[in-house]
Amino acid sequence: MEQTITPSLNSNALKIIAVTAMIVDHATFWLLSSDSALYVILRIFGRFAAPIMCYLIAEGYFHTSNKKKYCKRLFIFALISHYPYILYFDLTSFQATSVIWGLFTGFLALAISQSKTMPLGLKVIFILVCCLLSWTADWNYISVLWILSFGIFRKNFRLQILFFVLIGLIFYVLPGFSITDGNSIFRLGIFLVIPLLASYDGTLGKKSFLMKWSFYILYPGHLLVLYVLRYFIF
Repeated sequence: MEQTITPSLNSNALKIIAVTAMIVDHATFWLLSSDSALYVILRIFGRFAAPIMCYLIAEGYFHTSNKKKYCKRLFIFALISHYPYILYFDLTSFQATSVIWGLFTGFLALAISQSKTMPLGLKVIFILVCCLLSWTADWNYISVLWILSFGIFRKNFRLQILFFVLIGLIFYVLPGFSITDGNSIFRLGIFLVIPLLASYDGTLGKKSFLMKWSFYILYPGHLLVLYVLRYFIF
């Protein structure tokens, strides 16, 4: 008899995995040499963070009772996270910004796509603007397109994953890919997140202040801690 897998991961569980992957990924960037096998393995795990967060942003759009407040929260923490991000990665103020800016513009793009009154042509134009605005963010317009595909095809997991794979393959994996380059190989880690998304049971999990604000607090917080450790202690 064929057995089916029962979804078992709620939103909180996925968030914990994403936050853990994020911290491991950023610490690995500093602590390990890029030509080591452990570096590649840990960065593969780090690829889980962005797809999961994009998926949860799309889910959050449909679950939140106040979309404007949600959007405002993303915008504020994108601003808060900017300098911790550029400090840790040794970037200039206008060279790049954090993934939260991409999550914010992706949320905007999804909101535009769901408008009942806006003409299709305007939707396309404003979504393209969101992609342009996300250009300097970590994961740039990829995060916008992932959030859009997760949101638009929310009722069809196969289409969600199809577009997730196509977007990741075309815009992230293939550009400059080389089988002999560890920095290219770890990019394939984004596809390992698919079983986790398939295990999502559609529920939030236990509500708590910590779970609601953990990502927003930990994102700039862990970058500041890593920055201090990297440049002032070790």
